[in-house]
Amino acid sequence: MPDKKKEEISLISLPDLLENDTKVKLAGVDVDGQLRGKLISKKKFLGIAKEGFGFCSVIFGWDMHDQTYFRELKISNADNGYHDLIAIPDLRSFRRIPWEDDVPFFLVSFFDPDSMKPVSVCPRGILKTVVERLHAKGLGAMAGAEYEFFQFKAPQSNPHGPISERNNSSTATFLRNNPVDSLPSLTEGMFGYSLTRPVHNKDYYYGIFDACEKFNVGIEGWHTESGPGVFEAALSFGEVVQMADKAGLFKYVVKSVATQYGITPCFMAKPRQGLPGNSGHMHISIVDKDGKNLFFREKKDTEAEWDDIANLSDMGRHFLAGLLEGLPDIMPLVAPTVNSYKRLVENFWAPVTVSWGLEHRAASIRLIAPPTSKPGATRFEVRVPGADANPFYVLAAILALGWRGVEKKLEIKQPPLGKGQDVGGKADPGVRLAKSLKEATERFMRPESLAREVFGDEFVEHYGGTREHEIRLWDEAVTDWEVKRYIETV
Repeated sequence: MPDKKKEEISLISLPDLLENDTKVKLAGVDVDGQLRGKLISKKKFLGIAKEGFGFCSVIFGWDMHDQTYFRELKISNADNGYHDLIAIPDLRSFRRIPWEDDVPFFLVSFFDPDSMKPVSVCPRGILKTVVERLHAKGLGAMAGAEYEFFQFKAPQSNPHGPISERNNSSTATFLRNNPVDSLPSLTEGMFGYSLTRPVHNKDYYYGIFDACEKFNVGIEGWHTESGPGVFEAALSFGEVVQMADKAGLFKYVVKSVATQYGITPCFMAKPRQGLPGNSGHMHISIVDKDGKNLFFREKKDTEAEWDDIANLSDMGRHFLAGLLEGLPDIMPLVAPTVNSYKRLVENFWAPVTVSWGLEHRAASIRLIAPPTSKPGATRFEVRVPGADANPFYVLAAILALGWRGVEKKLEIKQPPLGKGQDVGGKADPGVRLAKSLKEATERFMRPESLAREVFGDEFVEHYGGTREHEIRLWDEAVTDWEVKRYIETV
């Protein structure tokens, strides 16, 4: 739940909080989940803390490599002069950056300068808008996030120098002159849950854990995952908006610490062919004003249609039904890149259909409930998202679809996957999820898409346009695979 100290931060207390500081770092989140921000003076910050400041809207008018979208979109375009949005700091997001001399840090949210309403595609804004639907009913949501990521280390130009100078070997430069497959992994071999592999890079491994703790992005579990140089972090669960902040900032911590060691963390969904990809599983539950879990059924339902839901409340069942019905329509939010769909293939520990089951790790939605968990931990783990997804959009989509199911009292229409049954097999009745970003985006943008119902047309048109841009770049790309296969043979 919210940290008491952070709740007490106010405009009045800010000068005392920053008494010994001269500068403040601010950042907002773009559609790709990247932090976009700046360093400003303390004087400037105290002057804009209440009403905000102008922030160029181009961060919603260009892609992750700062290329403006092929099709101009409503939020930011040449016709409106890439005008400023209003960025307002969220005082509750206060942290200090331990690897940057404890400089104060705040997240901002973006608002339309004319209406002062949240910008429709602002990731923090859209999640808060969805959460307010629950707050209006006196309810809240709790969430948890898990991230897997590969790590690579390009050969150092000065391997015997001090650690602080070992980051001058750029991975981007290495890849400009060498094939991708030649980029060395941090460690070799498949060693999930190994106690010895982290010792190879002990200072880095513990450095991430400690930096996360100091930056209020606490890690609950931290271990190697199966794959060369792969780590996995389970972030400490909490209130859903704060969880999204922590999930978004986790990558910032990892990349910042890794820079000191010349290591490149990789959160793309499928960095290596023939190996499992990087997941970004999300856990979700609904609670009342006292924090009581509302997915747990007080008395076991001995007449439930399936044993899997015997301990799941009616609200939990409706929430699950909403997720199952809407999942195919929001795929670009949980699988946002061309590469995302290389992870979502059969036989690689990733879900490929609309499916669910009690403690079923092959399903899209894993129900975690008694008897394998305590009642207060009853929740859904949505296993479709990759580590490349924007956590604000992912959690907003999960909550919006699930809550739609609650409001409409939707019923679960398909049986759970049985133990030993794999997704995509003959026993799996679920619809096959999109196999490409193009297929996913076309469904997302359909007039009848549930994404339009839960998020509105403006969001769907803008975000869908950003995915169409990504698809066009991919369609125009000539890959190494094509050249190697066809250069001599056709």
